[in-house]
Amino acid sequence: MKLRKQVTVCGGAIFCVAVFSLYLMLDRVQHDPARRQNGGNFPRSQISVLQNRIEQLEQLLEENHQIISHIKDSVMELTDTGAVSPSGHLPFRSANGSWVLPFDGRPTFLAVKPQDCQFGAGNHGQTELQMLDVYSLLKFDNPDGGVWKQGFDITYNPGEWDNEPLQVFVIPHSHNDPGWIKTFDKYFADQTQHILNNMVVKLAEDPRRKFIWSEISFFSKWWDSVDIHKQEATRKLIQDGQLEIVTGGWVMTDEANAHYFAMIDQLIEGHQWLERNLGVLPRSGWAIDPFGHSATMPYLLKRANMTSMLIQRVHYSIKKHFASTHNLEFMWRQAWDQSSGTDIFCHMMPFYSYDVPHTCGPDPKVCCQFDFKRLPGGRVNCPWKVPPKAVVEANVEERAHLLLDQYRKKSKLFRSKVLLVPLGDDFRYDKALEWDQQYTNYQKLFDFMNSHPEMHVQAQFGTLSDYFTALYKANGVTEGARPAEYPVLSGDFFAYADREDHYWTGYFTSRPFYKSLDRVLESHLRGAEILYSLAVSNARHAGMEGRYPVSDYTLLVDGRQTVALFQHHDAITGTAKENVVIDYGSKLLRSLIGLKRVIINAAHFLVMKNKEFYRFYQTEPFLETDDRRATQDSLPQRTLIELDPAGPRYLVLFNPVEQEHLCAVTVLVNTVRVRVLTEDGQTLPVQLSAQWSSPSQMSDEVFKATFMVRLPPLGLAVFHLYDSPDSPMTLRSDTLLRLPGPGVSARAADPLPVRTQQADPQTFYITSQSLTLGFSGSTGLLESIRLKDDPQEVKVQMQFHVYGTRPSKDKSGAYLFLPDGKAKPYSQKEPPVVRVVEGPLFSEVEALYQHFQQNICINNVPGVDGLSIDITTTVDIRDHTNKELAMRLVTDIQSGDVFYTDLNGFQMQPRRHFMKLPLQANFYPMPSQAYIQDGNHRLSLHTAQALGVTSLESGQLEVIMDRRLIQDDNRGLGQGLKDNKKTANRFRLLLERRSTGNKRGGLFAKLSSMFHSFVSQTLRGGVQEMTDSGATSFPSLLSHMTNAILNHEVLALPVLPKKRGIPPLQTFAPLKGTLPCDFHLLNLRSIQSQQDPHSPSPYTAMILHRKGLDCGLEAQNLGFNCTTTQGQLSVSGLFRSLDVQLLQPMSLTLMHAGSPLANDSALSLEPMEISAFKLKLR
Repeated sequence: MKLRKQVTVCGGAIFCVAVFSLYLMLDRVQHDPARRQNGGNFPRSQISVLQNRIEQLEQLLEENHQIISHIKDSVMELTDTGAVSPSGHLPFRSANGSWVLPFDGRPTFLAVKPQDCQFGAGNHGQTELQMLDVYSLLKFDNPDGGVWKQGFDITYNPGEWDNEPLQVFVIPHSHNDPGWIKTFDKYFADQTQHILNNMVVKLAEDPRRKFIWSEISFFSKWWDSVDIHKQEATRKLIQDGQLEIVTGGWVMTDEANAHYFAMIDQLIEGHQWLERNLGVLPRSGWAIDPFGHSATMPYLLKRANMTSMLIQRVHYSIKKHFASTHNLEFMWRQAWDQSSGTDIFCHMMPFYSYDVPHTCGPDPKVCCQFDFKRLPGGRVNCPWKVPPKAVVEANVEERAHLLLDQYRKKSKLFRSKVLLVPLGDDFRYDKALEWDQQYTNYQKLFDFMNSHPEMHVQAQFGTLSDYFTALYKANGVTEGARPAEYPVLSGDFFAYADREDHYWTGYFTSRPFYKSLDRVLESHLRGAEILYSLAVSNARHAGMEGRYPVSDYTLLVDGRQTVALFQHHDAITGTAKENVVIDYGSKLLRSLIGLKRVIINAAHFLVMKNKEFYRFYQTEPFLETDDRRATQDSLPQRTLIELDPAGPRYLVLFNPVEQEHLCAVTVLVNTVRVRVLTEDGQTLPVQLSAQWSSPSQMSDEVFKATFMVRLPPLGLAVFHLYDSPDSPMTLRSDTLLRLPGPGVSARAADPLPVRTQQADPQTFYITSQSLTLGFSGSTGLLESIRLKDDPQEVKVQMQFHVYGTRPSKDKSGAYLFLPDGKAKPYSQKEPPVVRVVEGPLFSEVEALYQHFQQNICINNVPGVDGLSIDITTTVDIRDHTNKELAMRLVTDIQSGDVFYTDLNGFQMQPRRHFMKLPLQANFYPMPSQAYIQDGNHRLSLHTAQALGVTSLESGQLEVIMDRRLIQDDNRGLGQGLKDNKKTANRFRLLLERRSTGNKRGGLFAKLSSMFHSFVSQTLRGGVQEMTDSGATSFPSLLSHMTNAILNHEVLALPVLPKKRGIPPLQTFAPLKGTLPCDFHLLNLRSIQSQQDPHSPSPYTAMILHRKGLDCGLEAQNLGFNCTTTQGQLSVSGLFRSLDVQLLQPMSLTLMHAGSPLANDSALSLEPMEISAFKLKLR
């Protein structure tokens, strides 16, 4: 022991010397007067010298990192690493009034390699078209463009095609919404099945006919309903190139509110079905109806091995700009991509809609005459009052020339002489007559054009890939390669406006109850997938596969398909009819119940100490679920654990996060006489608090028990709960009711004292070891945050505001946000009741208003759980009319007009508030987080449900919480939003200090700060990049982890009492190695059997995402050992007691296989990369 201490001291001394030398060197760099005069603007000749200097610094840091590792190892040896429980000391209050807890003695360390920080700090590749720059450039005016209202007059020289004829591909399609005006099943019965039945017959009549299909949810339902002859005929149509499956997802996903976990899930679900039933590999993406387009989608399609894609709903001003500059086709590249590895070829449709009047060319009056479903006598006509004419010999020449004129005009907007012309609309081709009308008349036109060489056109039906193949060939490049001179674009296409100032920004929040339920289901699906895969693999390993309920796989498949269905662009968006929403809600709840069953069945098997005692009874579950929902539109009720003096109750906690998790867990119990023990008998500190039955009345039957636990990554831990006489480790919360007036009284349940006082305007505070929060005495809402060791508090003021809608003409609805001006402050006559609860493990303030109640809680635990503020805002605006409730954070952060929102929980997108745009145009989707920052701080709002967000002033973040709107907004729904529910919106608010803004963090913080300042100044010419709008930005490691614990909550699963007693249980810790802490295990998904889709194969798909990091924010103690590895991961040492028998790289949707790797290979992922691998675990 003495020797070890000497080694540690020596190591420490060496490290200090090394760090001090590096510090002096950096100090010289920082204080070099010549450099200061230049202000960071270096001549090009000095760049290489600077780069060398940076490389030397990195090398020094790397050496120091290795020294730290040695010291860390010594420290770890000196510490009792086995301690998972507190040391037995009682919690006590320090001099400043904050609680000090007896934490376990385990040290934690943060070892982030400097190389893993370079990506976030580096300069990313520039593209010709950066969407933020395009936004800055455009006026967003709307002059009348003539026949193409939102565009301009297009002219051409008739001789332009003499040397290279125009190639026209007319692409028949039918857009099928899996739920919108009708439910999924009703659409299928009324329309979709007839479309597909007719397709098989009508395409077979002429080999020149083509058709494309997108939604596999419908296609698979049809496939299961038809006989083998229709199935064979369909396979032949695909084989012959007459039918193409485009994108091949379960649905055409929404791209604003959908989380990338679910976007990938619906793509895998569709692709796996195609592979199993048709052997089809989709090549091209087709997204004609999502209301705006995210940069995440091209990345996912590229990772699924697609080469080309098409988009449609883009702001009309952007379409016009791209049309006038011939940039409607481009290579879409991720903003963070330093090469061209993420490039995918993208075609943007130029006109207003994907219907026939807006797809043949710029003049809808002419194009409508070539939608032959609208022939006189039918149910649909042309609004421009000129109907189509059937093509006959007498008029074919005139008709062909009229149509060719449109084709030529449209082609003038593109760079090549290959033209794409979609031919279809919603639920088209459901009658055999329409197939005849469209295909017969068009074939006559094509035959005439193709037989007249002087027209210089080759027209035919085609599929989407026929078009792209011809385009690549015309440009002399291979499929998916960048044609010469074509631009590269980065960024996204939000917000979308289809006309005037009609911005589709309302649907970012519409029906938030279901947006929230969707994410709960996603988290359960991921947890169920992981636990099921581990349980089945462990059962196989133990030779017990026959005794495990492998049939739970059916519930997993149902959960996958429900999550996939709900990503549809009229489902998660909140833009379907009320009865359709109920249908979606019922499906979501059914699947949630099924997935909870998968989780408890897997947990039951995995926590059994002796698997020989394992017995599974379908009718007698071993565990209870953590909560229950009475109906599809009600909030969850936590499961009550009834304690009995006769013996203990057992509790299994599941940690769905891939890192160890130190956190406070709350359960409901029926007594205040509660004692909690770890598996090995250590007593844990417990904080008892009230369950409230009304704003000022405590329940005397149900109580909250909160205790601190350390849970293994992706693991299950076992705890014992006793009804026992007072334990000194069980402490009661201190509860204060701040009442608006003398009229309200409080009734305290006997064991839990409560104090009351009349509210006064004086600021009051709650505090933890990491945070001090100030609250307004009059509103009970947050006013300020002070971080530990920071004398300066930061103003973070919580406000609520209300938007109305316009008094006349167009009004807000499910899609559109059309406010009647700026929001007005929310007000109510009576001041709120405010409850203040303080204790050793958590403190909270709850303000109860008429239309919302807000709970703000801080956990007094070290690590991720204690560094951010937990916010739950329960909203109920059912008595409002044409109102939208907004939560606004007002701070003194100097963020200017720049803020950051995430795209699909995958990446961050810088935004700017543009004064030239109307208020509603400055709202963006926030599926998982948004932040503002300046040179000193970053404030991140993490969210557990997608909502609309903006920053209308410097230092502000504003979120729309719910919308109640009485009228339709004329986009086809035919209803307002009147089915609001009581909704709990959950957030985590994280305030971080920038290391460059910190002058008090000791030597290492100063060193780190200088290094980042030096790198950013040499690379970007100054620190103003903190607040400017560069093309990329990344969350910190702490921020990534905060998002993970918010979106993947610990599940508390009580063991049901058994008459015959409970067999011995033990903690299940599946990981032997640790995942690098910039890695996220997106999924561990049991792959379907090829023979039986309702049972698993022996293979598992492991999907990993390596996060991009911003290391420029102060590093914090995360509460677990965090190491990064430059993207390296050894899978063979990852799982405890399981052997890896196959390790094979796959495309994202598992359709394209790479060569298998040696089982002991190290995987390597670049920052931001998502990769899939096929494993065989036994």
